[in-house]
This record gives sequence, structure tokens and C-alpha cells, in this order.
Amino acid sequence: MRRSFAALLLIAPAFAATTTTWELAGYQDFLRGTLGGLSLTRDGRLVAGPKMETLFTSDQPEIWSVAQAPDGSLYAGTGNRGRLYRIDPGGKSSLVWTADQPEIFAVAVDGKGVVYAATSPDGKIYRIENGRATEYFAPRARYIWALKLAPDGSLFAGTGDPGEIFRITAAGQGSVYYETGQSHVTALAIDGEGRLVAGSEPNGIIYRLNAPGKAFVLYNANLPEIRAIVAAPDGSIYAAALGGSISRRVAAIGAASAANTPAFTAPPVSITVTDSQQGGWNPAPKAEAPKPAAPAPAPAVAAAPAETTGVEKSAIYKIHADNTVETLWSSKEENAYDLLVSGSGLLFITDAEGRIYRLDPDRRTMLVAQANQGDATRLLESRAGLIAATGELGKLLRLGGAPSAGGWFESPVHDCGTVARWGRITWRGEGVSLKTRTGNSARPDSTWSDWSPPIASADHSRISSPNARYIQWRAELDSASAFLEEVSVAYLPQNTPPVVRGMNVSTVAAQAANANASYSVTASDSGDGPAAPRVLGRGEPQKVQISWQAEDPDGDRLIYNLYVRGEGERDWILLRANLAENTYLLDGDVLADGRYFFKVTASDRPSNPADLARETELVSAPVWIDNTPPRVTASPPRRDASGVAIDVEAEDRGGQLRRCEYSADAGPWQPVEAEDGVTDSERERFHVRIRDLPPGEHLIVIRVFDVAGNAGLAKVVVR
Repeated sequence: MRRSFAALLLIAPAFAATTTTWELAGYQDFLRGTLGGLSLTRDGRLVAGPKMETLFTSDQPEIWSVAQAPDGSLYAGTGNRGRLYRIDPGGKSSLVWTADQPEIFAVAVDGKGVVYAATSPDGKIYRIENGRATEYFAPRARYIWALKLAPDGSLFAGTGDPGEIFRITAAGQGSVYYETGQSHVTALAIDGEGRLVAGSEPNGIIYRLNAPGKAFVLYNANLPEIRAIVAAPDGSIYAAALGGSISRRVAAIGAASAANTPAFTAPPVSITVTDSQQGGWNPAPKAEAPKPAAPAPAPAVAAAPAETTGVEKSAIYKIHADNTVETLWSSKEENAYDLLVSGSGLLFITDAEGRIYRLDPDRRTMLVAQANQGDATRLLESRAGLIAATGELGKLLRLGGAPSAGGWFESPVHDCGTVARWGRITWRGEGVSLKTRTGNSARPDSTWSDWSPPIASADHSRISSPNARYIQWRAELDSASAFLEEVSVAYLPQNTPPVVRGMNVSTVAAQAANANASYSVTASDSGDGPAAPRVLGRGEPQKVQISWQAEDPDGDRLIYNLYVRGEGERDWILLRANLAENTYLLDGDVLADGRYFFKVTASDRPSNPADLARETELVSAPVWIDNTPPRVTASPPRRDASGVAIDVEAEDRGGQLRRCEYSADAGPWQPVEAEDGVTDSERERFHVRIRDLPPGEHLIVIRVFDVAGNAGLAKVVVR
């Protein structure tokens, strides 16, 4: 099997300033784009799709429900003004009825053409015949989500808050057929044996009802809301489930109703993921308590559904005649709102710009068409063709059997990571022309370039759009026989320079350095602001260790040059070139006492052509090198009534003095402070006073340390 070059790019490392290819090839790649008038075959080929035309446009935000009458006309229930429209097969429409409630979530038509419409909130069912509407049944429920006519002429209604199923046999004559214990009954269907099948929320349970009060749980889904159910001729049941809760939709509708002001309500979409019930096959499990709607200060547009990444948003299940269940399709990006059986396959519609998919028995999908309309709600196979209802201006779209005369496809936006220089765009297909546009914002906006002139020949396919970080292409297919199956964009990313984040200079004992161990502390570091100079001393034989931290945004391999410069000197002296490591050891004796700076340069030339390689440098904070101990001079001892006194003078040419101490007769060291009270200068005077010396000769040793830890000593003999 041929492997997509785009997949190989994910495996092979990419280096800056090296030509890179962005390729779209295959079903999953093209699925990330947007199309119009085209279909995406299961083999990953863009071809002319079925003709799509607008059959009906209402003045309402949503078409919630659609049903077909025996004469082929369609009845559509809308929100937010609760209007019922009739659309004949030719597309001529008329307003049949306006309800006193804002939403008509369910519509059904019997064999005689009588229409039943359910209004919400404060749910009621109306019977519309010959243009006249009369109240048919009030189920004492706030919402009516679904209506289904039974073979015997009775009407089933699925309600919400509480989730009950009613059976209505005549005007005003109905009763509870089954109490689910759920908050809402969201979908109804009649199987091949005339049995009622129902879906619920918030536990995602699918029931099959054999008689009043008697139900069997066919499936307890791991998604909370069963959105749609359809029965197939072979006895199997298909169901679409959503990964969220109906509660926000209810809250939004309730707030709008309370204010008696129309508000744009979101379609029934999943919002908050709820754990599925784990307690076994319970015909009437206890519902999770719905969250109360937050009080709204004023009617407002309903909030968009909150996305939950990393979990399924939607799934389609098949329940076989033997009650075994399999998941045919699932998605973390799209919600499947409605489905229907078509021949040996299954059609379903999603909220991803009104996409209509076909799912074949082998579980492979084909993108049949994309309406490019938001909030797709219903799918219906009518005499006039396949009908899709959308929530963008409440439209009904009709798909014909004949293919369109062409169409277009827009790729997703590609991020090159940095500004890129464009090469050629190439493709595999026939009857195709391509355009490109580029920009430096993640989403195309007014700052992007215009679409380039069409590129219709692979011989003249160099991209003319301005160099930028982001690129998008658009393909146009000019006939019903045109196709496109692969597109490749070549570009050269701008090389990003390395980053050196810090330097560290420290001392390491020579013996420890040979053992790859260090016991020293940081002597110099660098940052955005100036740092106080630090001092490196000698003491034992030592080495100076210079280390740094560097990285390359493009992942390039780096090499380093290390330099040193003394204070007052003009030029940098190269210590080591082409270092692959980010640390270097320097003998402490090679630098005389004084103030020094270290510099490191990082280059990405091992991964880039010489003319495109980038280099960055960083200079350390000043570092004092001090290997010379202080000079210590002691006066002859003076004897007085209180003991012996010795005057000490100390001087250090490399830095400041830090402490003075003495030892009598090799005893413990005793501290002595400077004459002025603080030991902090290059030259200090100290008075050493020793009391209670016993008779005889005594050895007094005085030592003075500088800031580098170097010690100078003086000896005095007291008799």
C-alpha cells in the first residue's frame, strides 16, 4: 500500500533552511478541509458531488423538525416563533400555523395528511387539518421532543422534564405509556415488528417497549443523549448519540420563554460529558438530577456548546436483531444529529458545516456533500430527493441524483513554523486549477494576501503568493468528470537563530575535574540585566569550568566557539572552536589575576547551508580571576598588663579581603575583625590581642583570606 508522503514527514526530522513538503492526500487529510459541490470518496478522491439547491428558506433561526405528507409535501416546524410551514415538491411554501409557544421540536403526518405538531416549552400537541389547528393533547410535560405514529394510528410522544412516553389515541385521550426515570425522552422509532423504540437523556439509554409499562433496555450508551433512532428493514436499529447534556438547551429556551422574547437557541448539542450508567440492565434507571438553569438577567443568545477535548462528542451504534451492539462511527470533532437508512448504507448529517456522510456496511465512510450551513438538524429522504434541514436562516436543502458541474475545495491552513519561501504547488488530478493565499495570522483575515491567479498547469506551478508563515490553497474542479487526489506544496522555512539562555563559570578542583565531579559553586552567570562581578580563586590546583545552555527552535544541531577577553583588552581570544558540547574546562593557571569576560557563540551551520546558517552569542558577567594570596605583615609583639598585642597589615592586589584569624601554639583559629570594624577593603589593619599566655615561648600564626579564598600567612614568636 502506498504510504502518504505527509505521513513520512511526521517521522523524518525536519531541519531549518531545508526544503519541506506539505502534502494532502487521502481521505483523512482532505476531511480537514472545506468543500462545496464536491464529494470525498472513501478512497480519498475529490469528485463532483450531487447537485445541492435551497428548497426553502424561512425567516426563523432553526428548523427543528421535518415530516413528509402522503402527497410528497413537507411540513417543517421552526423556532423561535413556533411556525409550521408547508413546502410542496416544487419548493413553493406557505405558512400553515403559528403556535403560541416559541418552539416546534416535533412534527408527524398520518396517512390522511393530518399534521401533528408539538410545541415547547409548556408542551402541547396540536392537530392541524385543512389549515386549522386544534389542541389535541397536553401531556403535562414541559417539553415534547419527539412524535411517532404507530401502525394502529395511535400517536406516541416523547417528553422532557419528566422523561415520559405518552400514547394518544384520540383528542384529549392519552396516558403515560412508560416512565423512563430519565429527564428527557429525546427520540422515538417503530421497528419492523411494530414495537416502539425510544432514546433518553442523560444516561443515553435505548429502550424497546412491548406493552404499556414494559420495556427492555437494548443499549446503555457511554454518551448521555440519544439524538436519533431509525429502524432498518432487516430488524436492526441504528442510533446517533451525543456526548453531552440537553440541559443548556433547556435553560436557554426557558429563559427566552420566561421573557416572552425570541432568542436564538442552540441546536440540541452535547455540552457536559456525563458518565454512563454502570448498574446493569435496569428498565427504568434513576435519572441524574438535572442542573437548575442559571437565572438570566435578560434574554440572550444561547452559549455555544463547550468543547471537551480528548473524549467522543458523538457516535453511531448498530443494534442487531439479536441485540448485539457495535459502534459504527465515532468522532471527537463532529456531532451526528440525524440519520436514515438508504439502500444498503446509512446516511447521517453532522454539525461540521452541515456535512452529509454515507456509511457503508464495511464501516467505511464517504463524504457525500457539505452544505456549508451551520447547525444541521434533520435529514429526510423525500420524493423530491434527500432533504437536509439547517439552522442557518432555517433552510431546507435538497440533494439531487445528478452530479454537479464541478465544485471547490479549500485546504486547512498550514503553519510552516516561521516565514517561508514558496516553491511549487503540484497535484494529481484532472480538470483542476489551484489558487493560494498566505498570511502571518493563524486564521485568514484582512491581513492575508488575496487569492493568487489560478494555476492550471503543473509546468507553471510556482507559488506567487507573498512569503509568510501560513499558507492555504483552493482547488476548483471545472466539470463533472474532474477529480483531485493529491496536492503537495514545497517551501523553504526561514532559518530561526539559536538561543543561548545562560552561561555559568565555576571552579573545579583539578582532581575532581578528572573524576568528572564538581564541588564548586557558580562564579558567574548571565541574564538580561548586569550582574555583580564574581571572583574565582585558586587554593588547591583548580580548573575553570565554563558551561552554557542553548537550544534551537528548529531542532537544528549546534556547534559552539568559546572566547575570553580581559578587562581593558580590545579583542576576543578564541579558546576553542567547533565545540559540540556545551561545557569547557580551562586550567586555572593560564589566566593571570584580573577581571575577565567569557563569550560563547552558537551556530546551526551543521544543519543548514553556509549562506543560510544563523549564529547567536552571549557574554558572561564579569569574572575576577584571583590566584594570588594576600600579603600579610605582622609587627613584633608588644607586652602589656593585659597580655600580648600584635599589629597586622594585610593587602591583596586581586580583590577585597574578607577575614582574619590567628592560632596560638597550633590551637583553634580565633577570628579578628579589621581596625575599622568591617573587613571589606583591599588593604586592612588588624590588632591581635592574646591574653593569659603562660610563661615560655609561644608560636602565633596569623592568616588573612581574600574573597577568592586565597590565604596569606605571617608568623610571630612570643617569648
